[in-house]
Amino acid sequence: MTEQAESGLRNSVLVLMAHPVQRRSRVIARMAKVAEWVPGVTLVDLYAEYPDFDIDIAREQDRLRSHDAVIFLHPLYWYSTPSILKEWQDLVLEYGFAYGQGGTALEGKLFFSACSTAAPESAYGPEGYNRFTLRDLMAPLQQTARLCGMTWLPPFVLHGARSAGEEGRLQAHVDAWETLLAAIVAGRLDVAVATGADRLIPPTHPLGAEG
Repeated sequence: MTEQAESGLRNSVLVLMAHPVQRRSRVIARMAKVAEWVPGVTLVDLYAEYPDFDIDIAREQDRLRSHDAVIFLHPLYWYSTPSILKEWQDLVLEYGFAYGQGGTALEGKLFFSACSTAAPESAYGPEGYNRFTLRDLMAPLQQTARLCGMTWLPPFVLHGARSAGEEGRLQAHVDAWETLLAAIVAGRLDVAVATGADRLIPPTHPLGAEG
């Protein structure tokens, strides 16, 4: 038995945080603080580490190789990720590393987005003014995961982030985030159930998901 298994840490988790205006963050910054101290989780603040967008490709690829799960932590910007996460994908997920001939470095790893939206949940879907569900909007990331041989999970999301604190929803979401991270590290996430859902839900034990 490895030292990691003996400690109960079955999976290592890489959280890549991207918030271009972190001083205004009401949700992502708090989730980042949680990720900093959960055992088995590595937090990387991409805007702090690469303020000039000069991403160290070899370093990022080494990080990917050494973790079992990858999470993008970010606010939803124009129905996508903040720009540095796109830059990170463009540079780091190279042919021969992440996909294509010999590109097997990411096969079998978990991947999903933990994000917040300013708009309420009712805005996402055929009847809402954003027309698409959040999972629909995540299709480019889902396809990226498929091409790289990763297991894509639905987003873990807090809608209506601007009013979440005043409405008493923020702390519950942060607590659920901590539980989710700990469950992934411990190998308690029901991946088969979660894969087919619309979003990861605030987890109980064992973790589930809703369709």
